[in-house]
Amino acid sequence: MRRFGRTSLLEACGGLLATRQRAVLALIGIVVGVASVSSMISVGKIVKDEAARQFQELGTDVLAIAVRARDKRRGRARLELSVAERIDSLPGLAAAAPFTRGAAHVTIGGASRELAEIVGATGEFAVLNRLPLAEGRFISRLDRGQYFCTLGAGIAEKLRKAAGAVVGESLRIGDTACTVVGALAPATTQQRAFDANRIVAMPIGTAALVIPNKTLRDIVARMSPGTGYREATKQIEDYFRFRAPDMRVRVRSPEQLIEQLHRQMRLYTLLLGTVGAISLLVGGIGVMNVMLVAVAERKGEIGLRRAVGARRADIQAQFLVESTILSLAGGAIGAGLSFAATWGICRFAGWAFAVSAEGAVLGTAVAAGAGVFFGFYPAWQAARLNPVAALRG
Repeated sequence: MRRFGRTSLLEACGGLLATRQRAVLALIGIVVGVASVSSMISVGKIVKDEAARQFQELGTDVLAIAVRARDKRRGRARLELSVAERIDSLPGLAAAAPFTRGAAHVTIGGASRELAEIVGATGEFAVLNRLPLAEGRFISRLDRGQYFCTLGAGIAEKLRKAAGAVVGESLRIGDTACTVVGALAPATTQQRAFDANRIVAMPIGTAALVIPNKTLRDIVARMSPGTGYREATKQIEDYFRFRAPDMRVRVRSPEQLIEQLHRQMRLYTLLLGTVGAISLLVGGIGVMNVMLVAVAERKGEIGLRRAVGARRADIQAQFLVESTILSLAGGAIGAGLSFAATWGICRFAGWAFAVSAEGAVLGTAVAAGAGVFFGFYPAWQAARLNPVAALRG
């Protein structure tokens, strides 16, 4: 058996070298297919892990509460600040911070104008959103009614270039001057409802004066230890049903979003894998074509081997081994290309590089399977050739 396998392997390698040009062309199809399958599965897994990591950086016990008017046609129902602030009295919540958002141009250094996101918030806002300070302080409850602000890292850098400092300087929001009391450190996590690098955080009452058309509609809260998402959600819904019956509330949790993300990414990975599998199918058909041409061209060789005693199983094994070697070589090269492609995508996107072992193994295994599957018919046809007819050409 060992001699039989070695002989088949040597003959298969010799056959492929004899038709190296066609073998390389067939190899390209397998390489593209395996590289597509492996890269798409790896990138899909990396995207899923990266998004989950960003959610987890904010904390899985944080809730995003959106409060809107139940019926917009019945007047402009508003959420009162006092109602929003008292939500942290619920047993399922450890802390809460209502906030408003709106866009405005800020004038920096008397000349430069930047589009910023004006956030009206309380002191707990930075803690709940995990916004570390680079210098100064964040706004607090004591700043109510004052024109103080804390800047995101991007806006703070613009001010530093224009004025040479940040804390103690002032900028203008429309026609209103605001004194800067602090600057945030650069934020990398993107899973917030705002761009933390381009915010101007002000006391919530002051922000209402600067951007008068923006109403209070959002609250960020942290659940108490041991409280589940569903329990906290029910408490919040009951609270607003009693305190603000004209408002409807929607509660989102990172845990819920991560679960939805995993479901979506599984479908996304399946879709990408299917596209790669189609490429692999095309490559497999190319292997079959090459093997069929090889059988047609090597009829004389097949007839001679049969005449000197080779069995049908020997002929079939030779061509099967050829197609399998061709597919495995394409699988190995494709897996290497997928590693390089995944690394390049991660470097460009700024993600942590990781290789999906299951993607590489699956791609190579499917390539080997394609070699056997698409090589079987040419091998079977070669084994069934009549020796006399084959010798005649």
